[in-house]
Amino acid sequence: MSVEEKVGQMLQLDARDDLDDIVLRRHAGSILHTSPERIIEANRLSAETRLRIPLLVGEDCIHGHSFWPGATIYPTQLGMAASWDADLMERVARATAEEVAATGVHWTFSPVLCITRDLRWGRVNETFGEDPFLIGELASAMVRGYQGQGLDDPTAILATAKHFAGYSETQGGRDASEADISRRKLRSWFLPPFERVAREGCRTFMLGYQSTDGVPITVNDWLLNDVLRGEWGYSGTMLTDWDNVGRMVWEQKLHTDYATAAAAAVTAGNDMVMATPKFYEGALDAVARGLLAEDAFDAAAARILTLKFDLGLFEDPRLPVDGLDAVVGSAEHAELNLEVARRSIVLLENDGILPLAAADPVRVAVVGPLADDAQTQLGDWAGGSGQAGWLDGQPREMITTVLDGFRQIDGWSIRHARGADILTLEDDPQGTLFPDGQPRPQIVVPCAPDHELIGEAIAAAEASDVVVAVVGDRIELVGEGRSTATLELIGAQIALLDAMIATGKPVIVVLLASKPLVLPPSVANAAAVIWAANPGMLGGQAIAEIVAGRVEPTGRLPISFARHVGQQPTYYNQIRGQHGDRYADLTMAPRWVFGEGLSYTTVAYSDLSLEETTLGAGDTIVAEVTVSNTGERPTRETVQVYVRDCVTSASWADKELKGYRQVDLAPRASTRVRIELPVAECTIVDSKGDRHVEPGEFELLVGPSSSEEKLLVAGFDVR
Repeated sequence: MSVEEKVGQMLQLDARDDLDDIVLRRHAGSILHTSPERIIEANRLSAETRLRIPLLVGEDCIHGHSFWPGATIYPTQLGMAASWDADLMERVARATAEEVAATGVHWTFSPVLCITRDLRWGRVNETFGEDPFLIGELASAMVRGYQGQGLDDPTAILATAKHFAGYSETQGGRDASEADISRRKLRSWFLPPFERVAREGCRTFMLGYQSTDGVPITVNDWLLNDVLRGEWGYSGTMLTDWDNVGRMVWEQKLHTDYATAAAAAVTAGNDMVMATPKFYEGALDAVARGLLAEDAFDAAAARILTLKFDLGLFEDPRLPVDGLDAVVGSAEHAELNLEVARRSIVLLENDGILPLAAADPVRVAVVGPLADDAQTQLGDWAGGSGQAGWLDGQPREMITTVLDGFRQIDGWSIRHARGADILTLEDDPQGTLFPDGQPRPQIVVPCAPDHELIGEAIAAAEASDVVVAVVGDRIELVGEGRSTATLELIGAQIALLDAMIATGKPVIVVLLASKPLVLPPSVANAAAVIWAANPGMLGGQAIAEIVAGRVEPTGRLPISFARHVGQQPTYYNQIRGQHGDRYADLTMAPRWVFGEGLSYTTVAYSDLSLEETTLGAGDTIVAEVTVSNTGERPTRETVQVYVRDCVTSASWADKELKGYRQVDLAPRASTRVRIELPVAECTIVDSKGDRHVEPGEFELLVGPSSSEEKLLVAGFDVR
C-alpha cells in the first residue's frame, strides 16, 4: 500500500459529502451517515480503486437502527437500564444487529459506558446510569448481542465501547468540558466497565471529546497505551469521536495546523479518525515535514483491514439485502420492543390509586404537551432528533403515544387536552454553524403559560375521574451540546401540573423525560408518579397497560433523582467524609434513590445470613435472604447486593453495588435467595492507584434499593 492508501484507510468520512472525493481522492476506509443508495454508490467507487479495498459502513445505531425509516426504536439506553436485565439487553442488541446488518451497515457506535455524574449533562439518556457494576453488566450484554457468535455471521456488527474514558465527568454539566479527574479516580469507577468489555472482546473503542489534566483523550498516551493497549492487552481498533483531531486545532487550540494534530493522533495510536477530512492532507504533510515516518500508519491500517477481513467484506461487502421489510421493523422485534418498554417504566409514587380497575368504566383526562408527541417519545438518536438531516422522524403509524395507549383500553372514556407548550427556538447569536461547519443548536426559549390551554385541561379534568398528566423534556433540551442549567420542567408545564392538582382530581404524573428532572412542590399531592424515560415506539401502550394493571411495574431506577438542581451530584456511591448530610437550606438526600421502584404489591426482606463471617481474599461470600411477596399481586423483585468496606486506606464510597438477582414472586409467596460473591470483588483502589482487597471489617447489605434504611446488613471479616 502507498502512504496515501494507508492514511486513507484511517479515515471515516460523512457519506453525505462528495463520495468521489471521499473514496477516489482520499481513499477513505469507512463512511458513516448514509443510505442504501449511497452505500451502493460508494462500493461501486471503491471497486474502481487500485486495491479495491471494501468500505466499512458505520452508524449511530444507539437504541435501535436510529436513522433508518421504519426501524425498531427501543427505549433509550437509560430507560432500558431500568429493567436491570442483562439478558434483555443482549436480545435488544441482537435484534438491532439484524436490522442494521440487513441495511448494509457493519458498525454501531454503541453501547455507551459513561457513568452519569451531573444530571444537567445533555447525554445522560445515552448512559446506563450512575453505577459502574450495573453499567458493566448491561454493556457487556449489548456487546455480545451486537457481535453475536462471531463477525463471520452476516447478522453480526461491530460494537463500540464509548466514550473512553471519563467523558461524563463534566464541569457544570457542560458537554465535553475538561474532565477534572485523577488517574486513581479513573481506575476506581470510570475504567472498570471498559476493562470488562475490552477483555471480553469488544472490537472497537471510541475516544471521548474531552481533555483530562490538560491532555485530550485523543492523544492521552497513558490511557490509550499504558492502560488500554498495555495493561489490558487490547488489540482492537480505536476510533476518534466526531472531528476529535480537528478540534485540537479549531476548538481546544492545542495545535496550529492539521499536520501537527495528525502527527499527535497517529503517534498516540489512533486507528480511525472520524469526520476530519483534513486529516488526510495533515498526515501527508506530517510525513513531508519529518513529523511522521512513512510506516507510522502501518499498525492502524492493519487493524482496520483486520476488521474487514474478519467481517468477510473482501468476499462479500454486505450491501443492503433484498426484502428489508421482513427484517427492519418486524413484528417479532415489535414484540420485543413492547417487552422492553414495559420493563423500563418505574413507578415512583402511588397512594393506592394504581392500578386503575380496567373492568370499570373510567373517565380519564390525558393532558400535557407530551401526551401525543410521537417523535419526542422516542428520545435522542431516533430519526427526528436532528443528527440525521435526511430523516424528519419515524413513521407515525409505528408509534403508540400515551394518548393512543389509553384509547386502546376498552371501556375507558378518554378526554385529551394539550394544556401547555414547552419551548420555541431562536438562532444562536454566534451563528447557525460551528467553525467546523456542523450545525449549532438553536437556543431554547421557554413558553409562557397559556390560560386558554390550561383552561381546556381544567375542563377535561373536571369532567373526568382521574387525570394523567404527561410532562417532561423535548429533544431540543437533550444530547450533544444540549446540556441544561436547570432540571426543572421547562415552559408552562409547572403551571399545568399546579392547575391539575388544584382541581382536586387524582393526578397521575407521567414523567416522559430523557433523564431525572425536578418536579414542582405541587406533585407532593399527586396520586402517583411514573418515570418512563423515552420509552420507544410502543411506550404509550406500555404506560397505559401498567396504569390499567394489565402489566406489573417492575422497573428500578438506574439513577438517582435530585430534589433541586443545586444538589448536583446526587449519585449514591459518593466518597465518605463530607461534613453533615444536608445543606443549610436543603437536605442532600435525593428525591428518589438508585435502585428504587414500586410494585403493585409489597415485598419484605428478612433473615439475612452468611455461611461464613471470616473469609480470605480467595474465598466466596455465601449469603441467603428470605424475600416475601406480602401482597395480592405477582411481581418481579430485583434483589440488590451492596458491599461496605468499613475502614479503607484511601477515601472510598460508603457502599457499592456488587450484584443483584431478579426473582418472580406469586402473591403471598416467599423464596430463599442465595447470593454468592467472590471476596475478590470487594476491592478498593489505594492511594498508589493499585486495586486490591484490603483486610478488615466489611458489611454485606441486601435489599430493594440503595436506601440505607431499606437494607439488611450482615458483617464479615477479610483476613
